[in-house]
Amino acid sequence: MTSDIIFHGGPVFTGSGTPLENHAVIVRGDRIIAVVPEADVDQASDARRIDLRGALLAPGFQDAHIHPVGAGIELLQCNLTDAENAEQTVALIRAYAEANPDEEWILGGGWGMDHYPGGNPPRRLLDEAAGGRPVLLQSRDHHSTWASTAAIERAGITAETPDPEDGRIVREADGYPAGTFHEGAGDLFEHVRPATSDELAYQGLLRAQEELIPLGITGWQDAMVGAGVAGIADPLAAYERAIDEGTLKVHVVGSQWWVRDGGIDQVERMLARREDAARRYPDRRLDLGTTKIMVDGVAENHTAAMLTPYRDEHGHDTCNHGLSFIEPSELRGYVTALDAAGQQVHMHALGDRAVREALDALQQAREVNGATDGRHHLAHIQVVAEADAPRFAELGAIANLQALWATHEDQLDELTLPFLQEGQEARQYPFGDLDRAGVRFAAGSDWPVSSADPIAAIHIAVNRTVPESAQEPLGGAHQRLSLETALAAYTSGSAYVNRRDDDTGSIREGYLANLVVLDPNPFAGPASDIHRTRVSSTWIEGQPVYTREDS
Repeated sequence: MTSDIIFHGGPVFTGSGTPLENHAVIVRGDRIIAVVPEADVDQASDARRIDLRGALLAPGFQDAHIHPVGAGIELLQCNLTDAENAEQTVALIRAYAEANPDEEWILGGGWGMDHYPGGNPPRRLLDEAAGGRPVLLQSRDHHSTWASTAAIERAGITAETPDPEDGRIVREADGYPAGTFHEGAGDLFEHVRPATSDELAYQGLLRAQEELIPLGITGWQDAMVGAGVAGIADPLAAYERAIDEGTLKVHVVGSQWWVRDGGIDQVERMLARREDAARRYPDRRLDLGTTKIMVDGVAENHTAAMLTPYRDEHGHDTCNHGLSFIEPSELRGYVTALDAAGQQVHMHALGDRAVREALDALQQAREVNGATDGRHHLAHIQVVAEADAPRFAELGAIANLQALWATHEDQLDELTLPFLQEGQEARQYPFGDLDRAGVRFAAGSDWPVSSADPIAAIHIAVNRTVPESAQEPLGGAHQRLSLETALAAYTSGSAYVNRRDDDTGSIREGYLANLVVLDPNPFAGPASDIHRTRVSSTWIEGQPVYTREDS
């Protein structure tokens, strides 16, 4: 029989509020059995003692919006996320092509839109770097595809190919594709893009887990399960295999992908898949009680759905208000049906019109079904109209924050803000307004769109600037969150969204011992130093699954 474990010597963040001082947390097996004053700890017991030495003990982080299997696959393919400019990007592609001469297609992603004029890299750079091979590379935000000439030719795309309703082909002067395909235009390659093998998807999952656990992440909501999108295999089989083989260490909520033109019949199929998972995994290692709906695109390629038109490079209004991927009346019907069936709805809603359409759908669901325990959430919420901020709390909608984006950076400052209306900078990621309106928060990274590091995101949520920056806080200092609120979003808030708040996300008696040790304690120094905090160790179900070498 294993002895108890006693964590002591440091403050304890229980999942909300101010950390407890001079308390100990006692773990037996996979559960927390007590949180008591240190003075009450039996000094004569043979328990294993973990001296925190002033570090903070917190619940394990939960990422409420992430794409780990796709991210892991990209790490195993042509990975461009470390490139800081166009030259480095091309150098990485060339190096990958030279190192993999037998690969017929070069696949991967992670290029930054801010590295290219207008956010549109040209095909000829790929042609030169890859020696004429077909290449398809996803942008860092996964809303754009960069294609080589060979890939375009194999797909049969020409100057006469029309833009799809949900996307845009960037074109050269004669109409021929220039190499960048935004949103649904990337789907024009689906019939020629090599499929991801089940083995690669499985290895991608394991690779992702290796990255995430050292960041203190002990559970997540995968925002794209149940369908293959952008050449990535449905990750569901990878999760099932990992559970069967005992390699999945975390708990996962799989958000089932809503096919935009798939119709209402999808609800029944999703419920059947949900019930099958509940039967097979009674420990909730994998839960499929959530549906992911893409309401709109992203602001940097002008497909986020906005209430006001985008402006051109001269500051003049255009006719473009972005894209609503699902007609609003249909969206209301889908959300109402999912809510009635007890299925959580997870909506990508980035522009202020998309946010309003998503909230309108939740309002109709409430009017038809009454109040339910849906725990529906809106992810990204880059621009929220002032009038809509209070509606989140009124409708029980959770704001799913990708806080790392809530600061001035090149992609925002060069590709987004100059093309929005006056005053829209003040409405970027209005976390403070939502907090004052009593809105519940969850938090996620959208990795591999951006870093999966919760500490980096929490730093931005609290400061609204990147570390060591002299810039003003994005949207104003009043949009900052307290450290307590930001840390709660990544722990108890995400546990609530994941319907695991009954046994995870908090440090309390009877809960799973999913814990993270943070050093230095981020509450001990100024807010500007939060980014200096590191994960010393990660514990899942009472077992240390990661320990930093120098801790």
